[in-house]
Amino acid sequence: MTKSEKVNFVMETLDALYPEVPVPLDHKDPYTLLIAVLLSAQCTDERVNKITPILFAKADNPYDMIKMSVEEIKEIIRPCGLSPMKSKGIYGLSKILIEKYNGKVPADIDALETLPAVGHKTASVVMAQAFNIPAFPVDTHIHRLMYRWNFSNGKSVTQTEKDAKRLFPKEKWNILHLQLVWYGRQYSPARGWNLELDVITSVIGRKSVLAEYYKKKNKKALK
Repeated sequence: MTKSEKVNFVMETLDALYPEVPVPLDHKDPYTLLIAVLLSAQCTDERVNKITPILFAKADNPYDMIKMSVEEIKEIIRPCGLSPMKSKGIYGLSKILIEKYNGKVPADIDALETLPAVGHKTASVVMAQAFNIPAFPVDTHIHRLMYRWNFSNGKSVTQTEKDAKRLFPKEKWNILHLQLVWYGRQYSPARGWNLELDVITSVIGRKSVLAEYYKKKNKKALK
């Protein structure tokens, strides 16, 4: 298969598996999505979805959020980890949204990246999922898949994002990044990986990745 044939194979397989893709984080508007994505750093989406209803019952907009103290926010979001940094970020960005943007989340990636505790990936997710503006957020699942499929060298998420944007058509970015996240979780995880279930990697996988997989599998079989 040529590179473009492999890309088409990936898109066709993902479209067949995920014709409609749910957004993993529960939210109702750009602000609640921004907070949920911020909380998801080094935390599972499942846990975030358990904590956000508690937080949003008290404050689901920046005006109510700054009525709470950083300490109060920290107590609620503690189960998500990194609560000292995240609570300061949530309070700080809420204040800036009120002062600079009339309480609205800006549909601008550069503006989003200037907000406290908002990195490039968080900003990209908000652009894609809240505003439907093409972006390609790269998380650990996408980074792993792009390497396994020999679409990127795996050296950095920045490089992986550049390669993904170069390989895949822009109009597909927003749905593709979600499809890739779900595929990585279900069929091509970092641990407990079963290549027989991973149809894409078994067909187009990087030779060294496949060789390493079979080497480990044979070792287990010999034990």
